Amino acid sequence: MNGVDPSRERWKYLDNFLNKPGPTSDPLWVPGEETTTALETSKVLSGDVYSHGSVTLMNLCTDRNTRGAGGLGCEILKNLALSGFKDIYVIDMDVSNLNRQFLFREADVGKSKAEVAAAFVERRVEGVKITPYNGKIQDKDEDYYMQFKMVICGLDSIEARRWINATLVDMVDMDNPESLKPLIDGGTEGFKGQARVILPTMNSCIECQLDMHAPRAAVPLCTLATIPRQPAHCIEWAHIIAWEEHRKDVLLDTDNPEHITWLYQKALARAQEFNIPGVTYSLTHGVVKNIIPAIASTNAIIAASCCNEAFKIATSCNPWLSNYMMYSGDEGIYTYTFETEQKDDCPVCGNLARNLTVNPNMALQEFIDSLGERAEAQLKKPTIRSEAKSLFSQFPLSLREQTAPNLPKKLSELVVDGEEIAVSDPAFSISFKYKLIFRA
Repeated sequence: MNGVDPSRERWKYLDNFLNKPGPTSDPLWVPGEETTTALETSKVLSGDVYSHGSVTLMNLCTDRNTRGAGGLGCEILKNLALSGFKDIYVIDMDVSNLNRQFLFREADVGKSKAEVAAAFVERRVEGVKITPYNGKIQDKDEDYYMQFKMVICGLDSIEARRWINATLVDMVDMDNPESLKPLIDGGTEGFKGQARVILPTMNSCIECQLDMHAPRAAVPLCTLATIPRQPAHCIEWAHIIAWEEHRKDVLLDTDNPEHITWLYQKALARAQEFNIPGVTYSLTHGVVKNIIPAIASTNAIIAASCCNEAFKIATSCNPWLSNYMMYSGDEGIYTYTFETEQKDDCPVCGNLARNLTVNPNMALQEFIDSLGERAEAQLKKPTIRSEAKSLFSQFPLSLREQTAPNLPKKLSELVVDGEEIAVSDPAFSISFKYKLIFRA
């Protein structure tokens, strides 16, 4: 074995990083058995972010706006296990409806993705323990997330990212260093991708960078309502108009198969009315969630970057990313690393209300609609309260009816220039503070 411990034969290349310092290692870093033990020991919650206990990986097969054809999460799970992590938790709410991820086989269709992937990797990598959970990340409370040393995201929407980001920021207790859980976020969109490292409250969080993920351009409502020309127009009609007409008291959950099926059936009937072919369940799911087919090579590169950062945080063998890496592979291979700045007016990690420039003659209904389109807000079901009173409430129905008369009123009739408002949304556990700046 050329002097290699037989029990470490599989990890001999990994040990090159763990047993000797490199040119960028911290002078105080101690290589060797202590570092290896810190990496492998399960459920060890140390007093700072340099040491490692457990890792949680969320969503196996999809990432931001990407169908799980290649599986960013599957790549991350495989990489973590082969990087020496021994205690991995996986959260995914889906069942296997594809067999194209390399951790799944045709026989796995219909089974829990989390459970199937966990069992597959455990069979291939001796000694690793993977605990799957088939459900939403929102099902778990802060006590659950407190047990981990870091969180790695490959989530399927901006909303889910914002939720876990706000949760981890809210968990931080300045008197308890163990409450700070690094968040490693990876995402791909076709041939483009990104990886970032977030230390909640210490550097720029996902909400600080929200305007980098501007919502897609909307199709004019007149097109959806009167002259649809494409399958996507029929689906958007079902999503925006039909749902509001028939099920406005039910919060649309794009991860709920029953909700997607309802939208698909409505869109299909609409398409048949206008002789538009091409509406399918898969397309409906894709349009509603803004899904773009994944590229396997992009998934592999971003997953490698995320796990590289996890390894560096767990072992302190080298400095980790500070704090954003972007990748583009559509014309050659290009990467760029830069540091995004923490914003004082961030609704999650900042202390100040964020300025929103608005037209004082804008109706409250128009303002509410704009919150879903503004890159810095992206709130789809906002409830709004001024410093003096509730302006509009989405729920419950009785309060919605009570505040509905405010909808046609001008903002200048409801608030004054420079007044702060609190905006909540059922997708998030926090309220967002904004200062309205009037500008005609």
